Amino acid sequence: MPQQEVFFEQKTGDRRVEVLKTYDRSYAREVFKGIGDDARGALAAALELEKNYEPADIPDPNGSDYDDFLWDELLEAAREDVRNDPNLYSFFVVSEATLAHPQDVYISPDWPSAEAYAKMLIVAIH
Repeated sequence: MPQQEVFFEQKTGDRRVEVLKTYDRSYAREVFKGIGDDARGALAAALELEKNYEPADIPDPNGSDYDDFLWDELLEAAREDVRNDPNLYSFFVVSEATLAHPQDVYISPDWPSAEAYAKMLIVAIH
């Protein structure tokens, strides 16, 4: 598996929230498939879809094309410097664990939105 690194970790009681940076596209795709609607909305906001597209060009979030559209946008944003390696992508995965049962709940191409989502989870825990 490609290199991974924990960028953030906070424990509160029996819960742990962490942000992991990964370069593994397969793992990122699995995480993406498993995130909920709130996380999809946060990802869409982080990708600034409304800023980059006309509203008519963004598929309906409840439609069948939306997941593919969002994944393609995530991939494009996650691409590292193409001059160094055109096939290198990096992702930030937020996971939440209760009693050692981790669940990946968010994925992003950037650190600030992943950190914000992790901190929102921590506030929700309290």
